[in-house]
Amino acid sequence: MAWGPAVPVQAQDVVVKVGNIIPLSGPSASVGLQGKQAREMAVEEINAAGGIQSLGGAKLVMLYADSESKPEKGVAEAERLINTEKVHVLTGCWNSAVTYPVTAVAERYGIPFIVPVSVADKITEQGFKNVFRIAAKDSWWTRDQFAFLKDLQEEFGTKVSKLAFVYENGDWGKGFAEQWKKLAAEQGYEVVLDEPYPSTATDLSPVVQKIRRARPDVLMLVSNAADAILLTNTLAEYKVNLKAVITSGGGHADPSFLKAAGENARYLFDIVEWETDINKPGAQEANAKYKAKYGQNLTGEAVDAYLAMYVLADALERAGSLDPAKIREALAATNYRSGPGMIVGYDAVEFDETGQNEHASLVMVQINDLGQGLERITVWPKGARRAGYTPVFPMPAR
Repeated sequence: MAWGPAVPVQAQDVVVKVGNIIPLSGPSASVGLQGKQAREMAVEEINAAGGIQSLGGAKLVMLYADSESKPEKGVAEAERLINTEKVHVLTGCWNSAVTYPVTAVAERYGIPFIVPVSVADKITEQGFKNVFRIAAKDSWWTRDQFAFLKDLQEEFGTKVSKLAFVYENGDWGKGFAEQWKKLAAEQGYEVVLDEPYPSTATDLSPVVQKIRRARPDVLMLVSNAADAILLTNTLAEYKVNLKAVITSGGGHADPSFLKAAGENARYLFDIVEWETDINKPGAQEANAKYKAKYGQNLTGEAVDAYLAMYVLADALERAGSLDPAKIREALAATNYRSGPGMIVGYDAVEFDETGQNEHASLVMVQINDLGQGLERITVWPKGARRAGYTPVFPMPAR
């Protein structure tokens, strides 16, 4: 049998295989789906714009694996994607408990692993060279609450000296409280109340009476939905006056909170990954496009996944290679400052020696009614503040 001349590989035959390990069933399926949709929107845009030019217009091809939010399933899928599917890069896994062991698999095989959002600090504290996290880590939520409080005092010339910490008594609340206490001590605040409570409580008036007696300037809260509603309404009922209430996402970011707390939630500050009104170029357009495609707004986690695909495309363009080691080198040298992915509250993606995006930060919103009912309004970082809005601080007396 005669062989003809070798046929050169066409550019359109070159593809970048991206393995995505995310929860598509089980308890975190809804956020897994949001992340999948955001990835697909970004990849559609990247491929439609000509793909990776340095690789002859190579297209990104997405391969999905369902972690079911189970660490052992995530690990098995990482092995399969690397060894059977021959992916060039991995992303995932949303659940920190899954991401943590899966990064070890990627490290063992030398496959770059982009973490859009999994917040456990320890993910980037393993000494790995192949792990790159886009989002802020867990301890930065409290860091940014205190940075916001400092900026607020400077902007409005109003001093805060006394803080009250009230939080649900699970790992989440206690973790926040540990960080708060450390930051308060470092920054010279007086902690006048440190009060854990069970989030299953049906009466939080004893806790609210303690807050009133302690007379803090600022109340900081970590709550699930039911207790967030109960605390907010009880604080109003007891007419507790504060300069500010600063909350920590979770129950205060739940859509049920505003409906049930209503006017009592007005002027409260909450920390989140992202908000739809963020004052960044392209953010409104990206959200409108996502909503038209999928029927809902982008979430913070979805925005991180969207940005992650653009950071990957930028690294691939600079790597000019499908060699995972070259992709890893390009990711480590990332300095992504403009482009469709930069719809977050901060201004750049650069990874430090641990693989953490050193610019990542959270967003603070204030709940207020500007004439169309209560809404969440981005106020911090100041560069991302909704145009024309001035935060209300201190809160008016009840």
